[in-house]
Amino acid sequence: MRDWAVKRRERTRHLIELGGLVVKAGLVDLVDDDRATLYGALLTIAERLRSKERDTALALWRRKGRRAFEQESNDRAGGSS
Repeated sequence: MRDWAVKRRERTRHLIELGGLVVKAGLVDLVDDDRATLYGALLTIAERLRSKERDTALALWRRKGRRAFEQESNDRAGGSS
């Protein structure tokens, strides 16, 4: 396979995974699949990441995301926290 095709597939997979996170977080259902609302929310996140709150926001969101992934993993394994 050509290099450009491999890179295109990798990019496509990456975009699909990011979209999956939007769905997994429940955002699509919460805004009735309103893409303008989703985009506005993402722009708000980007603004916060450009502010002095960046480090605090990243730490909070990373911790929350890791806990959610761990909980999901435990739920799939039949365990509970």
